[in-house]
Amino acid sequence: MTDSSSLEIQQIDARDGDVTSVLSDLRTKLSPRGNVVSEAGRKKTIEVFGTPLTPQQVVEKICVDVRDRGLQAVLEYSAKIDGSQYGADKLRVTEEELEKAYQQADPEFLKSVRRIRDNILHFQRAILHQDVEVSREPGIKMRQRYVPLRRVGVCVPGGAAAYPSTVLMTAVPAMAAGVQEVAVVAPPTDFGANNIDVLATCHELGVHEVYRMGGAQAVAALAYGVEGVPSVDKIVGPGNLFVALAKKFVYGEVDIDSIAGPSEVVVIADESTRADFTAADLLAQAEHAPGASILVTWSEQTLQATAAELSKQSQLLSRSELTLQSLRDYGYLILVRDESQACEITNMIAPEHLHVAIEEANRLVPHLVNAGAIFLGNWTPVALGDYVAGPSHVLPTSGTATWASGLCANDFLRPGSVTEYDQTSLKADAGDVQNLADKEGLTAHRASVDIRLKH
Repeated sequence: MTDSSSLEIQQIDARDGDVTSVLSDLRTKLSPRGNVVSEAGRKKTIEVFGTPLTPQQVVEKICVDVRDRGLQAVLEYSAKIDGSQYGADKLRVTEEELEKAYQQADPEFLKSVRRIRDNILHFQRAILHQDVEVSREPGIKMRQRYVPLRRVGVCVPGGAAAYPSTVLMTAVPAMAAGVQEVAVVAPPTDFGANNIDVLATCHELGVHEVYRMGGAQAVAALAYGVEGVPSVDKIVGPGNLFVALAKKFVYGEVDIDSIAGPSEVVVIADESTRADFTAADLLAQAEHAPGASILVTWSEQTLQATAAELSKQSQLLSRSELTLQSLRDYGYLILVRDESQACEITNMIAPEHLHVAIEEANRLVPHLVNAGAIFLGNWTPVALGDYVAGPSHVLPTSGTATWASGLCANDFLRPGSVTEYDQTSLKADAGDVQNLADKEGLTAHRASVDIRLKH
């Protein structure tokens, strides 16, 4: 393993070696267990709590406090952590503020919001589960039905940048499913609940509940309910480590979408892949800071050309310093033997985003089973999925794509079965019920059938 002298991104020759330990270490660093917190975050913890608590300890303390003391605890943590000066009367963004933001927003931006909303609705409605009825024989009817959740909460980040895209990629799938109440929470910052574009997007989508609160205290408020903020059935949306751990803490009180870690991308490239495109794709995730950017290729020429492009392009970015730090900490250029090893390593990583940027990219898809979302070909950058395509950009991270999937409209539906027997059908199946009830010693179960057989 060597470091590129010009860029400080690690290069790995995996053709004759085992990279399992390296990738395992990366996965641990990027998972909620990795405690990826900035130095500023560590200082803030000491400032607020007077001691260097772990992120897990911070989250547990905040969530329990909000559960026990309600809105007052939310306001206190917002003041200490986010510097909020808002009282209870300013926690919720008013209809007038939403309307004002809408009027101030760039008309071209709002046109984009409407087009993206339509793209998302088109895809999400197409994949929506439909009720299914099954009749095994005359007299027996069974139905699987899907009922929309009553009320959901959406976490929108607002620390280093504004994310109207997150409003679109969470609220619109919920609406496609038929959810009637969507409550958005965002930090009380210029990039959060005070951001014109975020508020204008909410207004355009018909989201009327927006609250100036973020972090673990917002998650706890949504889960337990506090004065002025009714509890929800499910909490979705991305956030930092504290938001992820808070969602984990309140799971069971409410449902959640996932326990997300930092953003990540794997790009599979061959000799035909444009190095400038690939470098841009890797930088797009690294600028999340932290964000993991990994190139997997069997072309040494492509690897070296991509390294040169990364060095060149990273100097032109507005978040260049943070992006370079991400590349140093979580960036890898991996040289493999062939396509087969590329697929093997990629499945081992189980990335959030997977960009297959090779000729005839579709041929690898059957071999790539672990990925949150796959993007095919040189003309399909991950940014299309982040912003406009239609599938949600809320995706499994930290290797959870081995068993988890991205957020979609179906996650806002609650499935349930409906069963109906007539008297004749009950008698036909009664013997099997009696046999199992006897084996399990559940006499009341048997009796509930026996009593009906007498009539």
